[in-house]
This record gives sequence, C-alpha cells and structure tokens, in this order.
Amino acid sequence: EGWKMELRVSCKSLLDRDTLNKSDPCVMLMVQAQGQWTELDRTEVIKSNLNPVFAKVLLLDYYFEEVQKLRFEVYDIHGTHSIGTRDDDFLGGVECTLGQIVAQKKMVKPLLLKYGKYAGKSTITIHAEEISGNNGYVELSFCAKKLDDKDLFSKSDPFLEIYRVNDDGTEQLVHRTEVIKNNLNPVWEPFKVSLISLCSCDEDRKLRCLVWDYDSRGKHDFIGEFYATFKEMQKVTWECVNPKYKLKKKNYKNSGKKEHLFLRISVAIDFTASNGDPRNSCSLHYINPYQPNEYLKALIAVGEICQDYDSDKRFSALGFGARIPPNYEVSHDFAINFNPDDDECEEIQGVVEAYQNCLPKIQLYGPTNVAPIINRIAKQAAGKEPIKDASRYHILLILTDGVVTDMADTREAIVRASYQPLSIIIVGVGNADFTDMQILDGDDGVLRSPKGEPVLRDIVQFVPFRDFKTASPAALAKCVLAEVPKQVVEYFSHKVIPPMCPVLDSTPNSIANTPD
Repeated sequence: EGWKMELRVSCKSLLDRDTLNKSDPCVMLMVQAQGQWTELDRTEVIKSNLNPVFAKVLLLDYYFEEVQKLRFEVYDIHGTHSIGTRDDDFLGGVECTLGQIVAQKKMVKPLLLKYGKYAGKSTITIHAEEISGNNGYVELSFCAKKLDDKDLFSKSDPFLEIYRVNDDGTEQLVHRTEVIKNNLNPVWEPFKVSLISLCSCDEDRKLRCLVWDYDSRGKHDFIGEFYATFKEMQKVTWECVNPKYKLKKKNYKNSGKKEHLFLRISVAIDFTASNGDPRNSCSLHYINPYQPNEYLKALIAVGEICQDYDSDKRFSALGFGARIPPNYEVSHDFAINFNPDDDECEEIQGVVEAYQNCLPKIQLYGPTNVAPIINRIAKQAAGKEPIKDASRYHILLILTDGVVTDMADTREAIVRASYQPLSIIIVGVGNADFTDMQILDGDDGVLRSPKGEPVLRDIVQFVPFRDFKTASPAALAKCVLAEVPKQVVEYFSHKVIPPMCPVLDSTPNSIANTPD
C-alpha cells in the first residue's frame, strides 16, 4: 500500500523566451506508464517571472517498491492555457524517479532542452513531503481590512502568501491566494492545506504571511506582513505591517492620510575650523587618497542605511561653517556641489563625490551655526507641494564634530521644526564633547526654546559615531533609525497645527562671523 506525497516546485533563472515581457512559466508533471509519458498534473501559470515559486501542490501516490519515473517540463504559456508544442515555448525539463526526490526531500536539478543541452543556468527545485493518515488537512480562510493603497488610480489588488519557516530559517511557500481586484478589504477563498506542509505538524511553528498588491508585469508591491502560528490562527487577528516603516495602521486612523510615505533626505556637513585642517592627518576632514576620513566613514555608514528609505534616492547635500568660492564669504548653508538651484546628488555615492570635490575649494571657518540649515529644511518640509496619495516627510542628517555656537537659535529652530514633517538625526563625528547634542536630543527631558516653549514632538536623534565604528551596520541602523518611525507616526497623528509664528529667517541674529 502506498502513501500520498506532496510535491512543490520552484525554478530559478529560466530562459526568457518572450520578446516583450518575461516568460509566463508553468510546470507540467508527467508520469511514465507502460513506456508512455502522460500528464498527471500541472502547476498554475505565473506571469512574467523567471524565478517562479509555484503555489500549487502536485499530489502523487508513492509506492516505494516501484520505480516511479517522473518528468517535469517547464513551458512558457501564452494567453490560452494550452501547453504550446512550439519548441520556443519549451523552457526545459528534467527526469528523475519519485524515490530520488523522496530520499533527498529537496532536489535541485539543471533544466535540459532537447538533445540534452543545458537551458542556460536554469534550475528546478522539487520539495517532497509525505502525508500520513486522513486527518492531516485543515481549511483556512483569510480576510484583510484597511490595507494600504498602493495604486495611484485604483485601489490595491491584494493577494496573500503564507510561508512556513523551517528549523534552518529557510522559508517554504505553503499557499498563495487568488488576487482580488480593486479592494482594500479583501475576503479570500477558503483553502485546504495539509498540516504537514503548513507547519510540519507543529502548531507552534512560525508562519510568515505577506500581503502583496498584484502587478501583471510581475513587480508586485509589498503591502505588509505578519508572523503567526497555526495555534494562533485558530483565534486571532493581526496587524499587517510593512516593517520598513513599522507604522501600525491604527495610529493612522485619525490622520486621514494615505500611508504611502514619500521620504526626502538631506545631508548637512560641518565644515568649521574646529574639525582641523584637511591637509593635516589629524583632521576629521583629512584629504586621504587611501582611505575615507572620519566624515566619509560616518556619511557612508549612516547614508547607506537611510538611502533604502529615500523615495527617489536623491539627497540634498549641504555644508555649513566654511568660506566658499567665489568671494570666500562665510556660509552656514551652501550646496556642496556649488549649484544653488539644484543641491541634490544621486545616491550616497553622489554625495561622497560632491564632498571630495568641494573640500579642496573651501576654507574651513566658523562659527558652528546649525540653525540656518534646520530652518531651511523645515521651510522645505512645510512646502505646500502635495504629492498625490502620499505623505511627504523629511529627514535631515547633520554630521558635526559637536560643539554648537548658536545653541539658543538651534533650540528655537528645533521647536519650530517639530511642527513640520521632519526628523533630525545628528551624527557626532570624532571624539569631542557632545553634551550639547545630548541636550538637543531631548531624550533626557523635553527640549525647550529659549523662551521656554517645549517641542511639539521629539524630532532629534543623536548618534555618537565613535561608539559604532566597530559595530555591525545593523547595530548602527538600529540606533540611527530607532526613533524615526515613532516620530513619523506622531507627526501624522498630531494633526499638526503650527503655532502662529514665522519660520526663522536663515540669517543668524547678530552673531559675528569669527573662526571657531
């Protein structure tokens, strides 16, 4: 007497047969009986995908005393669901026995074209799981409420995927629901799944559930995810969260905003004389052809973390505290690419190049006035140019050696800025005394303006870079971005109404320009 086997199939690096878009693959399972190959079953067709993970389970009876020959054939399906016989629709095949798959549990093989030619680097992976007894199935049904809207002109088209998390941390697709068009509160069809494939018969095993907005070109937008166990599935509901923003839906209800965040990141670099002469190897701005100086190390480490969140990967790059060409007057707010009409650089690499290019052309000076740049970015954040279906939010990254001259103006500027969609991350470079920065951070108490007005919300995060020089990028990322999601949520839930007060003009009041 045999037992039932479940086979699951995925492919990697399939050939691209379609001129216009990627192949639409489907895998056909053939069995050999009396020397004849006949089709036993086939997977679903996955649109426009050269690395498909098929959701459909192929069921087989396994008789271990027999040699059961199997053949898997991958085809590019056009429109109709008939398997094309044209050679150019055949993406490769592989033959094996069911016993071989069962013995390996997971078998990876290269796909072969006619006459044993390799189909490029294409491979097929087949997982086998054995179903024992009759009681091994459960029926699950899922629905979602108030999903993110990812589409500009219509509502999202959501589908749900469930993955089992294996003991070694790998994930195995268990089920992919149908797509429900144009609906932010989808109710998906109930489905049956074996307990062995859902959770290896372990009710406490972690399952990862992801919700996607379907895209016919195969570029699905990620809406959110949650982890659950089968035990919990019998009684709970979850928050479906995009961990990139970690913004829980419920905080958003009263904001009346769509949850699409358009993040703009600006970088401001301290070019005051206290950093040391760039020609001197002790300087934090040392022009070293062989390795990045302290500012560059901090810029690259922190910038690359933030870059993932920047919506267009363009950074506004500013400098303060230097005398700049052509007239060598002190500026507390200049574009480091010296183009006042467009101070943006492409990605962090662009900022690095602009910095390296700017350094030899300027004279480090002072004082260390930070307020003008905070005011400038706050003004931009307050800008009235809305984006359809998106909430703008700004992050200002200030790299400084830490001693601020215009402390009173800076406190005032931060209090004003706390009413705008803005967070400030101050990265302390070098080994100076960072007491001022800790005061601005406000974690030890509420930051107040010189007149005693408190910030509306805490928007400053201070990161002493020296503590993270040997740390992993992940530890640094945690510190740099720790506060931002909370700050974003707070901003949108405050229904912020700025107090009637002008944003400070960017000229510091009566501070003489002296080197610091």
